[in-house]
Amino acid sequence: MSLNLLDRLSQQYVDELPFVAYRKPQEERVNLLLQNNSELHHVVDYEESGFVFAPFNSNEKAILLKNDAYFSEPVFPKQTAGTAMPQRGEEDASTKGIHMDLVQKGIDEIATGQLEKVVFSRQVEVQASQKPIELFQNILSQYPTAYCYMWYHPKVGMWLGATPEMLLEVENRMLRTMSLAGTMKSNGEEEPNWGAKELEEQRMVTQFIKDSLEGKVVALTVSETSSSRAGELWHLKTAISGRLNNESNLGEIILSLHPTPAVCGLPKLKSKDFILKHEGYHREFYTGFLGELNLVEEVNRPERRRNQEHRAYRTIKKRTSLYVNLRCMKMEEKQLTIYVGGGITLDSDPEKEWKETCDKSRTMLNIVGR
Repeated sequence: MSLNLLDRLSQQYVDELPFVAYRKPQEERVNLLLQNNSELHHVVDYEESGFVFAPFNSNEKAILLKNDAYFSEPVFPKQTAGTAMPQRGEEDASTKGIHMDLVQKGIDEIATGQLEKVVFSRQVEVQASQKPIELFQNILSQYPTAYCYMWYHPKVGMWLGATPEMLLEVENRMLRTMSLAGTMKSNGEEEPNWGAKELEEQRMVTQFIKDSLEGKVVALTVSETSSSRAGELWHLKTAISGRLNNESNLGEIILSLHPTPAVCGLPKLKSKDFILKHEGYHREFYTGFLGELNLVEEVNRPERRRNQEHRAYRTIKKRTSLYVNLRCMKMEEKQLTIYVGGGITLDSDPEKEWKETCDKSRTMLNIVGR
């Protein structure tokens, strides 16, 4: 990583001031946004500008980091060796039993017709030997196709992650989003053969997004569903795009999509209530969302008129780029809490759902050492 950017990041952390470092999928530059004081700001109406960090429960406040200084530089991550000692590991019998009982409770509720789908998660706790910046370098090195980030506020804590799922992108009222559901462990480069459960999960998520955007977005386009690889896992992915109509506002669209069925369930409010009642822990920012909010960029472009060589004109772009906070962990001193989950439908099998969370936990466990 560029020494200059590392120095700025390290000094901000030593000074206990808020910051976020992040790299978008398939890009080579790491962006660093710094806030120059320790004040805790919250989003009011999504008309603000900065970096948003929002919790799973939309009844809780989303945090806004102010864009007091911004840097972007090429990154050359150095992967460092680390060790991790699971305290409540993948094969812990009591943890496995609790999660399988929870999955069965979800299946039973779906069978009554109250829910179509619900997403349950759990925590894996490990001790790490590495510093946060070293962990972030490992994330950048191992997951080039993910949205990789390191977020810190002295009044909230430290979070890191490598998420494959975009919530939405808006640039001058042009919107892009995706539905991402279904998970299979990678078996080489060959795309998996998806089963009925995964295909139905994907259909549900795609339909939810289309319904949520109805009346808010025009010229809506939905792509064919394809397989998308993220690290050691495959997912089903459908791209969706359109243009915000004149009456729509960004906050309304964000809150209509969040939380998506991929991290919550269907119907949204009933599944969310069921999770809050039965999951047994506070998700905080896991399955929330994060990213650039109304950042303004000035672009110089050459003027196309004849005989106007080398003249340029300026255009202003306002962009919002938000990602669902999956494949993430919270760091408290040397204690790491890793979050993993999966979607439950009527066809779910508790043993297989447990195994899926174990597969997903590898994304972050690979960062801290096996």
